[in-house]
Amino acid sequence: MPHFRRRIDINSDDDPLSRAIAPPLNETQEEKDARIAAEAEAQRRSDAIDEEINRQRIAEKKSPKFIRVLLLGKSTTLKNFQLINSPKAFRDERASWRAVVQLNVVRSVQLILNTMAEVQGQGSPLADGLHSLTPEHLKLRMRLLPLHQVEAALLRKLTPPGSIEFEATHLSSVTNFNYATRSARARKEIAVNSTSQWKGAFSRVVANTVRSSMDSGMDIDFDDPNDPGIVLHACAEDMIRLWNDPTIKGMLKTRKIRLEDKAGFFLDSLDRVTSLKYVPSDDDILRARLKTLGVSEHRFKFKAGNMVAHDWKVFDVGGARSLLTSMLLAAWAPFFDNMDAIIFLAPISGFDETLVEDPTVNRLEDSILLWKSIVSNPLLQTAQTVLFLNKVDLFKAKLDSGIQFGQHVVSYGNRPNKSENASTYLRKKFASLHKQCSPLPRVLYCHLTSAIDGKSTQNILGNVRDMVLRQYLREGSLV
Repeated sequence: MPHFRRRIDINSDDDPLSRAIAPPLNETQEEKDARIAAEAEAQRRSDAIDEEINRQRIAEKKSPKFIRVLLLGKSTTLKNFQLINSPKAFRDERASWRAVVQLNVVRSVQLILNTMAEVQGQGSPLADGLHSLTPEHLKLRMRLLPLHQVEAALLRKLTPPGSIEFEATHLSSVTNFNYATRSARARKEIAVNSTSQWKGAFSRVVANTVRSSMDSGMDIDFDDPNDPGIVLHACAEDMIRLWNDPTIKGMLKTRKIRLEDKAGFFLDSLDRVTSLKYVPSDDDILRARLKTLGVSEHRFKFKAGNMVAHDWKVFDVGGARSLLTSMLLAAWAPFFDNMDAIIFLAPISGFDETLVEDPTVNRLEDSILLWKSIVSNPLLQTAQTVLFLNKVDLFKAKLDSGIQFGQHVVSYGNRPNKSENASTYLRKKFASLHKQCSPLPRVLYCHLTSAIDGKSTQNILGNVRDMVLRQYLREGSLV
């Protein structure tokens, strides 16, 4: 039997929408007056919102255009931007970064403890012919088990509900002695959503007082009985003993775990960062590691030389390889199609490492492929390109220790295993791809950097700032 769709006359009483919004049939005069007043208030608010939107639109048209910079690869560079441009705001966040440093310490020690558990549980060789840990090592590990609770407390305070993304996973319970599983989980990385207000989670509001410099730790509640720093301070001696133990050092070397090459490494500063009155320095904040997922927008007012200051928007694309790749898809096009500059950081020290997300992919190879995708993207064809070959200090340390660059980068061949030669090779490799793949001819600005070397990186960023601003003014026929 054929089905005929019924036509609805929106002006008739049969219209469902009309029936839904119609006043009740038995409405009293008092209810009618209240309804009319509510509708008038709703309309007033709607008109006010429309007026504010129009006001903002007109203000944006009248205000100078923002210089838009896309930052890819390392949020430490963003911290350097903040330190150059907004040092007070940067230092006002010390309370939050103190918690991040503490989390970095806990997770570094946890990795060692879980590796010890894995070795003990599987009977794996340690080093120098040793096949088992001594009773003293096992006692040391047991005394440090409270760090599991410290990590949980830090995460609760540091991350508002819903802000943690578990590309990284929680460590398993201290009562779970599935060593292999726990060790694998410990090596995952915790990440927070960039839209969460995690930096405010640790800040204590100081009301009705004049705040002193954050160098004094004014915003840190040292009297909080639940401060995770109390347990860290109590465990400091054991953590120092663990990190400096020759057997533990041998175990990590045998298993090719180099914590000192990782971001967020503070084990050589345990005495200082576990003190009860610890306040992070600028260098500590630059070194601290907390992965963010998503795109965050930061506004700055930069000035180059004697020129008028201009407003900048820096878009920091944090997180995993999958996010950076998805940025290139059509869904992201409207967000990034008018960038003035791209700053891309390639961590060249990862030439002998693989991705956490995909252990079959070499880190350096992944950076090269991502670089090729970015410079060939037609949406970004007019943006100036700035390349930071980053972590040159770790790169040099690896080559000086005897790790052969040519064994991991076959095309390098038998060239000298020196950082100067290898970094020059990489500079030419990235420059060649830039020239071949760019839709339009453009200049590449390339720098060898160490993101945690604040002073040199700030000098480079200052040069980049001046370069981008001058090019922006030149294109606008203003210089």
